[in-house]
Amino acid sequence: MKPVSVIQGTSPVILGMPHVGTYVPDAVAVKLNAEGRRLRDTDWHIDRLYDGLLPGASVVKANFHRYVIDANRDPSGVSLYPGQNTTGLVPQTDFDNRPLWATAPDAMESERRLAEWHAPYHAALAAEVARVKAVHGIALVYDCHSIRSHCPFLFEGELPVLNIGTNDGLTCDAKFSRIATEIAGSSGFSWVANGRFKGGWTTRHYGQPETCVHAIQMEIAQSAYLAAEEEPWTFDAAKAAPLRKTLATSLAALEDAAIGGIS
Repeated sequence: MKPVSVIQGTSPVILGMPHVGTYVPDAVAVKLNAEGRRLRDTDWHIDRLYDGLLPGASVVKANFHRYVIDANRDPSGVSLYPGQNTTGLVPQTDFDNRPLWATAPDAMESERRLAEWHAPYHAALAAEVARVKAVHGIALVYDCHSIRSHCPFLFEGELPVLNIGTNDGLTCDAKFSRIATEIAGSSGFSWVANGRFKGGWTTRHYGQPETCVHAIQMEIAQSAYLAAEEEPWTFDAAKAAPLRKTLATSLAALEDAAIGGIS
């Protein structure tokens, strides 16, 4: 299994999907415990949710599971949310703070996974950013995520459906933030900007507005498009339809703004 799949589009918008993959190499799978092998913290069906919403968008998708190594974490291992509960570069626990490993990976194995999986994903994403920017003079990375709506270890209460992250406005021009929040605000879904999820390493690393590379993370509560937030994690097309409409509207508006340039 290759680490990453890339679809090159014609749009200035790039859809990043670091957590939709479910591939676990045999050598890693045998070290997971029974809980780890459930792969519960997958961003289930995110590729299907976004399929066809912005026909010209590029897509960069990690094929490996986040338990192998998390493609949306700082490769140095530095926490994205100091002082808050989170999961690491090679997660030791799941989103409910349950151990994942029968045999935990050591530092050498973690470094190997970084080189074999994390680095190729970001090499592909960086290459696509460079290609898109060369064509359009601008690139907008839209990082696509989802999570269960209730994860007490990570956050209190019920997560809003739409969680927009721009690291408090640092990762994109204010015009893009405004578009994303205005459409979320008129969608009928609950939403927040820079709440519990401000954007992971992808958003913070690539979002450099001064270089004409902008980044937004969208974290979606899985209750909005899955039949239930439990196995077998079934995609509910009818439930997803209004969410897909909102996402399509937002992506189209962001694309139009990127093509129109920053003013």
